[in-house]
Order: sequence, then C-alpha cells, then structure tokens
Amino acid sequence: MELRSLMVPAADGVARIVRGVPDGRLGSPTPCPDWDVRALLNHLILWTGRAGTAARKQPPPAPGEDHDFTAEPGWAERFAVQARETAEAWTDPAAWEGDTSLSGGGGGMSAAYIGGIVFGEFVLHGWDLAVATGQHPDLPADLVEAAHRQLVPTAAMAREYAVFGPEVPVPEESPQLDRLLGLSGRDPDWKP
Repeated sequence: MELRSLMVPAADGVARIVRGVPDGRLGSPTPCPDWDVRALLNHLILWTGRAGTAARKQPPPAPGEDHDFTAEPGWAERFAVQARETAEAWTDPAAWEGDTSLSGGGGGMSAAYIGGIVFGEFVLHGWDLAVATGQHPDLPADLVEAAHRQLVPTAAMAREYAVFGPEVPVPEESPQLDRLLGLSGRDPDWKP
C-alpha cells in the first residue's frame, strides 16, 4: 500500500493523541530525551505545518522553531485541522514527485523522501506523545507496517544525523511496533 493512502489515517491518529494531552502534562518527559511534552508538541506542530507547504511545493509558513504553539488557546484543535490538511495535501500524487523542502532553504530533497518523513513523524511522535501522557497509541497494524517498511532503509542515515538515537535491540519475534520503535532508537518499554 502506498504511503499517500495512509497519510490521513496517520494524521487523524496523531491528532486524536494530541487532543488527549492533558494541560498538566506539558512538562512531562517523553521518549525523546531532550524534549518534554511541550517541546515535542511544538516540534510536531511546526513541522506538520511545514510539511503541508512542502507537499504543495510552497515556502514554509511562519513562525519559527522558537514559537510556543501550546501557549495559544485552542492549539490542539488547530493542530488536528492542520494535520488533516497536511495529510490531504500528501494524498495528491503530485506531492510525491520531484523535490521539495521542509525548511524553505535552497536545494530541497526528494518529495517522496520528505513524504516518508512526514508519515514517520505522525506515527512515531504519536506513540511518543501517547506513552508520555498516559494514553494508548492505538496504532493500526497497517500504519505500523508501513512505517517500519519506510524506516528500514533510512534509519542508519537518521542515526548518522542524530535524528534518532542508537538502535534499541528488540528480539525479531517481538511485535512489529516494538521492532519499529527499536529501529528508531526508542525503547518499547519506555515509561515516564
């Protein structure tokens, strides 16, 4: 199954998790060692917006990485709308063609590669937020399988650029979600 057909379910899944984040948990730790829940949410909100413009081959929106989206009223609902719009933009076959950029800088990267990053962000950061805030991620098997398939050829490069931490060893007979998490440098047994 093509990733573009899974973008909307992945976006809706992470939006459900974001809506479920309690205000009192914004300072809680996450599986991403340098980020608390607020920092992870701000990362996700910022890059989801940029992913939408990347799908349409447009310059990224403001504001920048230092903006606290969670300080604004209604941030979770706005994220849900933004995530759905971004996912819908990536359902267009043209979004996956040529090059595009998440940062608006020169050069860009393969749009198909960036689309894969966006999908992985929805799935992996959805899991991160869920476990950090006491929610169940409820990741459907087809999303986990697609994310794992997408990550296998790119995980080493992500580790090289410190996007992921070192791979966490997970037994081959473990559930595919655990293998996906381990490949992405996450401990499937992580607890806050």
